[in-house]
Amino acid sequence: MDNPEAALALRYHGGNINTARRLFPDAPEPWIDLSTGINPLPYPVGGIAQSAWTRLPEPGELAALEAAARTAYGATPSTGIVAAPGTQALIQWLPRIFPARRVGVLGFTYQEHATCWRAAGADVTSVTALPDLAAFDAGVVVSPNNPDGRIFAADDLAEIADRLARRNGRLFVDEAFMDVLGRRSSLVPRLPGAGAVVLRSFGKAYGLAGLRLGFAAASPEDCTRLRGAIGPWAVSGPAIEIGRRALMDGCWLSETVRRLHGEADRLDRLLQSAGFGIAGGTPLFRLAERNGAAAWFETLCRRGILTRPFQTKPSWLRLGIPHAPADWARLEAALKSGG
Repeated sequence: MDNPEAALALRYHGGNINTARRLFPDAPEPWIDLSTGINPLPYPVGGIAQSAWTRLPEPGELAALEAAARTAYGATPSTGIVAAPGTQALIQWLPRIFPARRVGVLGFTYQEHATCWRAAGADVTSVTALPDLAAFDAGVVVSPNNPDGRIFAADDLAEIADRLARRNGRLFVDEAFMDVLGRRSSLVPRLPGAGAVVLRSFGKAYGLAGLRLGFAAASPEDCTRLRGAIGPWAVSGPAIEIGRRALMDGCWLSETVRRLHGEADRLDRLLQSAGFGIAGGTPLFRLAERNGAAAWFETLCRRGILTRPFQTKPSWLRLGIPHAPADWARLEAALKSGG
């Protein structure tokens, strides 16, 4: 790739299609974006009341959305729930609402956590074992982890949160991809605990990332601080209406999870046939591994297929789940062509 700066952008975040177009101008259209781990078959939005667009959201409507999230995530009645315009917004708010001097991040993981804490002046250290987080003022865990899909037992997370709370610290658990794995792996049903704040994404499992909706679950006291920082009307009327409707539709989510598991298995087989090993993942993305993964990234880009490479992990390639038959056919042909 001739533009190192633009190439680096593709290795930091997924979903940068316009940069990929500039770097690979001869790639066929439309591009297939497999770089983000977002459900390719979104929740059917349906009709939206005109009032959702034309007036400020009512507090009761926001409360109804948060009640739907409480039920969907298995939270107890005493757990606080706060809706926000996406989990990324919450990630950027956390260091300012709950300042900490020494922060441990369980790596290798989503880079925005460390970036945001460093921007707030914290000394950030990457650790490799969950118990190591108890030695810091605050700890960060992504579960299931992005990009390898590691899941950390709720009992183990609760223990670390309790140890941090004894020193007025907190454990921040990012469960952005948890919807496709169910409640058993989530820390939310174990809340409230003074030492834990859990983030949940809406757009990934429901395929509506552009809606910008996410949630925090924590003690009522911590949620009061979060809500005060976010301010009024942070979540749009359409997001409130669509989010509540989708979170109450358990049948749709169950069928979606079943489909995604099957398509993830199909993608594993396709990658293995091209010589990749499967290093991990979730039903929304797969982490593939082999020598020459960087060359494969460029090969796929030249065929209009964007995946997610990693600057510090050159043998890794993360792929989201295709859905349309034409997308599967293009991916299979590209993988058969060789890296």
